[in-house]
Amino acid sequence: MDQIDVESRAALPAPFLRWFAEKGWQPRDHQLELLARAEAGESTLLIAPTGAGKTLAGFLPSLVELTRRGKIPPGSAFRGIHTLYVSPLKALAVDIERNLMRPVTEMGLPVSVENRTGDTPSAKRQRQKLSPPDILLTTPEQVALLLANSEAERFFKDLKYVIFDELHSLVTSKRGHMLALGLARLRRLAPDLKTIGLSATVAEPMDLRRWLVAQEEGREHEAGLVTVEGGAKPDISILATDENIPWAGHAARYAIPDIYRQLREHRTTLLFVNTRSQAEMLFQELWSANEDNLPIALHHGSLDVAQRRKVEAAMAANRLRAVVATSTLDLGIDWGDVDLVIHVGAPKGASRLAQRIGRANHRMDEPSKAILVPANRFEVMECQAALDANYIGAQDTPPLGSGALDVLAQHVLGMACAEPFDPLELYDEIVSAAPYADLSWETFERIVDFVATGGYALRTYERYARIRKMEDGRWRVSNPQVAQQYRLNLGTIVEAPMMNIRLVKRNARGSLGRGGASLGKVEEYFLEQLSPGDTFLFSGKVLRFEGIRENECYASQAFSSDPRIPSYMGGKFPLSTYLADQVRAMLADPDRWRRLPEQVRDWLAIQDEKSLLPKHDELLIETFPRGSRGYMVAYPFEGRLAHQTLGMLITRRLERAGAKPLGFVASDYALGIWGLEDMGAMIAAGRLSLSDLFDEDMLGDDLEAWLDESFLLKRTFRNCAVIAGLIERRHPGKEKSGRQVTVSADLIYDVLRSHEPDHILLEATRRDAATGLLDIGRLGDMLKRIKGHITHRALDHISPLAVPVMLDIGKTPVPGEAHDVVLAEAADDIIREAMG
Repeated sequence: MDQIDVESRAALPAPFLRWFAEKGWQPRDHQLELLARAEAGESTLLIAPTGAGKTLAGFLPSLVELTRRGKIPPGSAFRGIHTLYVSPLKALAVDIERNLMRPVTEMGLPVSVENRTGDTPSAKRQRQKLSPPDILLTTPEQVALLLANSEAERFFKDLKYVIFDELHSLVTSKRGHMLALGLARLRRLAPDLKTIGLSATVAEPMDLRRWLVAQEEGREHEAGLVTVEGGAKPDISILATDENIPWAGHAARYAIPDIYRQLREHRTTLLFVNTRSQAEMLFQELWSANEDNLPIALHHGSLDVAQRRKVEAAMAANRLRAVVATSTLDLGIDWGDVDLVIHVGAPKGASRLAQRIGRANHRMDEPSKAILVPANRFEVMECQAALDANYIGAQDTPPLGSGALDVLAQHVLGMACAEPFDPLELYDEIVSAAPYADLSWETFERIVDFVATGGYALRTYERYARIRKMEDGRWRVSNPQVAQQYRLNLGTIVEAPMMNIRLVKRNARGSLGRGGASLGKVEEYFLEQLSPGDTFLFSGKVLRFEGIRENECYASQAFSSDPRIPSYMGGKFPLSTYLADQVRAMLADPDRWRRLPEQVRDWLAIQDEKSLLPKHDELLIETFPRGSRGYMVAYPFEGRLAHQTLGMLITRRLERAGAKPLGFVASDYALGIWGLEDMGAMIAAGRLSLSDLFDEDMLGDDLEAWLDESFLLKRTFRNCAVIAGLIERRHPGKEKSGRQVTVSADLIYDVLRSHEPDHILLEATRRDAATGLLDIGRLGDMLKRIKGHITHRALDHISPLAVPVMLDIGKTPVPGEAHDVVLAEAADDIIREAMG
């Protein structure tokens, strides 16, 4: 549909016109255009900057249609939901309910609005099935649960609109694949439904437009597009400080006084970090510096839901001066009085930064203000690259990718839980979903066979026979327990096994009292490393580990100057390819150094003098001896995951070449390898060829040999097996421990590799590993880029650019209290040697 002329758009109902007039507002062009497109029967993607009224635009067609319908008289026939709103975050769904109810109440609209997330009480969820609201605000997991219910057709038969908020963040993961399959089923239950996608940051709008509508073989379809230009340019700066910027690390403790000064000077500040560990550490550091007793809160996904809701309510009521948060608050949430965003640590992506800084001054015509706080010197360049990208509007949201096979297996089982399915009809439905448009019939049949038998190697075990074929050719669930287990284990987010933290007190006799408040969850593997009396940081408190009882961790409040901080698997964001490219370009162009701090400019200048700064598409490799070891440092700037895979493969090749490698460390920027031989001398003597060492053929036999031995593939298989339902974490009244899940997965993995190496789940595992933990696609692109462009510098000591890598190598634990002193002395020696 071409753009609709503003004058020809349908008029808003009287309550809406009065409401806008009372507020002194005018409906914006994009809000009216989206309404007109919806009324014309078109699905639409709306791309608009933060504060442009995207949420109201998205709901306007529903609110207008429901207002014209009027209130349903009591005793009327059952009506299913009218509008389904899907959010990537529970907190966003709750926030939208609060913000949507304001105009609904002020206009007196005959519209009921409710949210439904994993935190919604079960009684309310049951009541919603019997008496659905007009508008249901929910998450992808709840959509899948509702569709797997035998009442799904009745519940969704009146569905007119599905609204996807922050669509760019929903569609690029397995969660998005699950949601795409759910949308395909919704189209079957309600053929006339229209979709509305809302997004502020999009690299490839066409991908999202295709995702929103049904696809068919040989012909692509896409939703309409409404784009809003403009919006005030954000005010972004990198923290100016007189402190020395660290060479390595992610704590940014050097900046705490400067950060606290900013909190005092602003009304409300959101502080974003990339991991839950960083959030706990930063909160504790700020609390220690909080001499004015400012109200500062902590928010991340492992905290107890009651604690998170208290923080959100306090934030909405403007009772807080600052909140330290992870990605749990970086999407769409409207805190109108936030006047500053501080990003501690590099953002890892231009689109992620744009999303997060949009939380400040959440209004289209007011500039968002943000300060970036790099944690180390490499991050200074990354922050500058992200800042430059933001000013030119560059986006780097990842591509959609093909639909995951383990998610497809979960969906097939879910559809059987809802009702017996005809395989031909289900296949046609599935390939209408954009991520699965290229799914072959053969692969679909293999998935159905897997759900029915577990595969050839497992078909003798009754427990893996989850669906059975009926006489009419349709498939049904084997028994009601299968459906129950499906609902308990549904989802695509496989976190490491967690354990609840229960706060307890000691009585006058020193013994532990009964369990108190639940603080949230910490990963099992961290708690297994603790001994009674050890202290750790969680929920903004220093806690003393008391022990584990009945699958709960008991902890008491304590005081310690050096508590441990829980870390979380998979919590780190990878460096985006766009920012990596920009950092390489910055290194190669001294003119771009002008905006960098003086100490970083000096660092790069000394590097250029003592060694070399690589050209944009060049790979610099430095070798140098130190003590009894030889070191090789490469600077690909391709992200931690790709560098880890590269390190694994390069060390195998170095072992064959006789370099006797001992280990490696990988960061987002560099790869450092050390061994018993002087690798620079080996290169000079012709015993080691860098072009052969970094040849693309390492992704052939070397990769296959390493994968056969690697625990990473087993870890990936465990995640695929959990999502596909082959291994169930939860059972009624109990939950498997992480060790039990891992043992089960490892046993099945070994059986399948030996007896059915072409099993569909092993295929899914290799696909996942290539794009996830191993990042093989990105590594392959890098190896192509550097072919013929490798430059070697044989040095007699550490270069300035190698200092961060060498400091990471030097973090090998030293027993006893001298640990920090030894590390500090070693770091000083390395820096003096490098900088001369």
